[in-house]
Amino acid sequence: MAKYVYPAVFTPEEKGYSVFFPDLEGCYTCGDNLSDAILMAEDILAFYLYDEEIKGNEIPVPSEAENIRLEGKEFVNYIVCDTIEYARMHNNRAVKKTLTIPEWLNEAAIRAGVNFSQVLQEALIEKVK
Repeated sequence: MAKYVYPAVFTPEEKGYSVFFPDLEGCYTCGDNLSDAILMAEDILAFYLYDEEIKGNEIPVPSEAENIRLEGKEFVNYIVCDTIEYARMHNNRAVKKTLTIPEWLNEAAIRAGVNFSQVLQEALIEKVK
């Protein structure tokens, strides 16, 4: 999981904007106004790329904005997303994990009142950054 920046093509519509990502097949959205369209584009980009990561698919290299063919009043804007943050916000279902630690460490941690789940989560978050 990572942070990404992709160019998006914005098309003014009668009401709002439609948005598509030329590098990502089937990745498109819309918004009632420009700020809404940008927020929606961030969300769909994170969803799309997170799904690709989970499936183990290769993430396409983003195009350069100047190489994107535009029509009419279309314009390009870069959209940023963070799939780690997206996963935190949308995939917080708890899963049970079994692990093994030395007995002395277990006893010391219990005496110290350590929350094992919290320590493991914090360590894993730090490791995957």
